Amino acid sequence: MIASVLPTYSRAPLTFTSGSGSWLTEADGRRFLDLGAGIAVNALGHAHPALVEALTTQAQALWHVSNLYNIPAQQKLADMLVDKTFADSAFFTNSGTEAAELAIKMVRKYWYDLGAARPTILTFEGAFHGRSTGAIAAAGSEKMTKGFGPLLPGFTHLDFGDHDALQAAVSDKIAAILVEPVQGEGGIRPLPDACLKGLRDLCDQHGILLILDEVQCGMGRTGKLFAHEWSGITPDIMMVAKGIGGGFPLGAVLATENAASGMTAGTHGSTYGGNPLACAVGARVMEIVATDDFLAEVNRKAGLFRQKLEGLVASHPDIFEDVRGSGLMLGLKCKVTNSDLVKAGYANGVLTVPAADNVVRLLPPLNISDDDIAQAVTMLDAAASDLRSDLTAA
Repeated sequence: MIASVLPTYSRAPLTFTSGSGSWLTEADGRRFLDLGAGIAVNALGHAHPALVEALTTQAQALWHVSNLYNIPAQQKLADMLVDKTFADSAFFTNSGTEAAELAIKMVRKYWYDLGAARPTILTFEGAFHGRSTGAIAAAGSEKMTKGFGPLLPGFTHLDFGDHDALQAAVSDKIAAILVEPVQGEGGIRPLPDACLKGLRDLCDQHGILLILDEVQCGMGRTGKLFAHEWSGITPDIMMVAKGIGGGFPLGAVLATENAASGMTAGTHGSTYGGNPLACAVGARVMEIVATDDFLAEVNRKAGLFRQKLEGLVASHPDIFEDVRGSGLMLGLKCKVTNSDLVKAGYANGVLTVPAADNVVRLLPPLNISDDDIAQAVTMLDAAASDLRSDLTAA
């Protein structure tokens, strides 16, 4: 008999009832240090007082009105994003996969309006852009697409890091290149700055639009407001979600005026996208995260965390291979099965997130304390020691 909740998730045997800062409390009273942050969603931790205040204040005034009307909180957040980024315009969604769908539509409408037959978007192995039909077609992996055909056409999938294949794929039929500056689900694989600059140059040479998926790596996660800023380039279109809402469902597509030129009245819409509650919280997140002082602290904490993780890897060479990532978007490449490390973490009170390439993701709240960083490494050390004992016993 099927469960009342559609059984599409493989859930851990944990039920959390409350949270505060970087910690979650299980129904039985146990506390867990959260190094997953809802998969890079809870950028400011759990129950951050400023976000609680923003949400409750807005909730007492107005929850929802249709996008048939002006929404002041939406306008405020759009203005903040435009002011802090490359973008000239923003559209608000409820999730990253909705942002992916609009980015795809925006590209195709752009070329349609120019009368050019450029239907193909180049994407890369290991990518994750969401689970809607357009997003899984863009990523192309068998794990996400098997059984869901026929898939949306118009995507060419290239091996990650294969420069020759990229050069060979470029033609006057290419509409856009879609890439994550740091792959999250793909195993915490940062795209080197030189490669991101090369993609921008390639796009400029051939009139191709560059779409960046910063759903997981954006909103301060790498120590810049958006990860592409490290390379000094700007995209034409960018997908944002996760951390922008601090835990409240919110996403966005940011675009230049040129890239967005085809998106006129009636070409796209959303019932809930940009609602007053979400945008009130998103604006408060921006007020906190998009400051030099906050981002400087992210970078300092990232350096501290990485240094301690390097020591952890050195102490357990039979468990770990290396540390990878950028800012507070870090991964432990494992020699043991990564899911075993995640489970050993549960037993030691720490939450982590598995990824491809046998990596365990560490995506803590951006405001995690130094003491919690130290405790996190102590817990991971205990988890690794437990796995070492299991290996020895075997």
